[in-house]
Amino acid sequence: MTTTKIQSASTVSPAPTGTGSRGTKVLGGFALVFLIIAVVYGLFISPPDAQLGNTIRIIYMHVPTVMAAYLAFIITAVSSGMYLWKRTEFWDLLGSSGAEIGVLFFAVTIVDGALWGKVTWGVFWRWEPRLTTSAVLLIMYIGYLAVRAIPADPRTRATRCAIIGIVAIVNVPIVHKAVDWWRGLHQGKTVLGTIDPEMGGTQLFAMYSALIAGLLVCVWLLIHRFRAGFLAERASDLGLDQALEERRLESSPATGEDA
Repeated sequence: MTTTKIQSASTVSPAPTGTGSRGTKVLGGFALVFLIIAVVYGLFISPPDAQLGNTIRIIYMHVPTVMAAYLAFIITAVSSGMYLWKRTEFWDLLGSSGAEIGVLFFAVTIVDGALWGKVTWGVFWRWEPRLTTSAVLLIMYIGYLAVRAIPADPRTRATRCAIIGIVAIVNVPIVHKAVDWWRGLHQGKTVLGTIDPEMGGTQLFAMYSALIAGLLVCVWLLIHRFRAGFLAERASDLGLDQALEERRLESSPATGEDA
């Protein structure tokens, strides 16, 4: 039985030899700096909000994680479209890496959102528009990862995942605009879109520091996950090649004279 291999990622970009590089070290350094600034300002320097009190500090984490998840999901959608066009392993691996990182950040978003809901509403979860559409979005991308885990021909698997990656991105603007389109309990936009006039000074600085930190961490993780995926594929190819070579040697007629 022959297995169709996707065109190697090395035909699109230089093949990585490890999960990190000089560029990722620099990127990780910037992410760490902004993360420290966000923690210091978010937890210690910025004052409580006039309306939300100290629960504003949960939002300093909530907004960066959801925006990082959106970025990862957009990368998955773009990579899915590029895969259907180019049919290269690079785009397939980038799309799957984006989905994994996006699910991670979005799961954190739902957890810290639940903590905010417990403090504000008295319950961890309410089936209101934003939360309901968020749950659907998370399930769709978990479904993407589940389809990817099903044993199948690499090209067939990549095609199925690419279609899901394109379809799932449609729900991102629905989640983002749910508070505008339907009446619900969820907090309205504060930083992106319509800036809350009550947020300024150290509060705004803490928010944007955390946002930059979240996006940098997202990109840093995405690069490492892509490289790890590429190396795993190469290790799998090497193991398959060795197994085929051993099988070929076993099936070839013996040479030499009998003792």
